[in-house]
Amino acid sequence: QVQLVESGGGLVQPGGSLRLSCAASGIFFFSRWTMGWYRQAPGKQRELVAAITSGGGTNYGDSVKGRFTISRDNAKNTVTLQMNGLTPEDTAVYYCNADLGLREVWGQGTQVTVSS
Repeated sequence: QVQLVESGGGLVQPGGSLRLSCAASGIFFFSRWTMGWYRQAPGKQRELVAAITSGGGTNYGDSVKGRFTISRDNAKNTVTLQMNGLTPEDTAVYYCNADLGLREVWGQGTQVTVSS
């Protein structure tokens, strides 16, 4: 059974940083798949935050470029999202995603709230 478990969310002040982690289990050949982070704010559609391919190539949403960094550790089957310079507009539930070709798998999400 494929499972993604996110951690690291919480409450942070504007300008602060958070580090989200996603632990994957049950995925064969984890290193071969594109992994990503998405977010969904209340009343808004889910949007791409960042993705990382099997080769280490990265793609970021326009609103987070230069502030967020995605990385992966294929030995530990984990994906990390380092978020710096957080603003209230970054408040959302953040979801880990695995693109397994024929299907996608989602984590349960972790809440990030940026507020003073």
